[in-house]
Amino acid sequence: MKKFINHIDNVLDESLQGFCKAHSELVEYQSQPRFVFRKGGPISGKVALVSGGGSGHEPLHAGLVGQGMLHAACPGEVFTSPTPDQM
Repeated sequence: MKKFINHIDNVLDESLQGFCKAHSELVEYQSQPRFVFRKGGPISGKVALVSGGGSGHEPLHAGLVGQGMLHAACPGEVFTSPTPDQM
């Protein structure tokens, strides 16, 4: 085995789904538009911290979502920024 990729077109969604299943007590996944967000949010009266960036270095941005950290992360395609709809 060389890679953990089932199909190149699904690599980002599958990796984010797996990450969120592994950390289901902390984060949730939204597929359209694609983003990972903290469970229990948003919090009324608080400013949300959101990060975005190209994928391919997981769990880079999604790994920073949680209590006392980011409220959400918007991953773009591999080495591509997230779309305006995601942000």
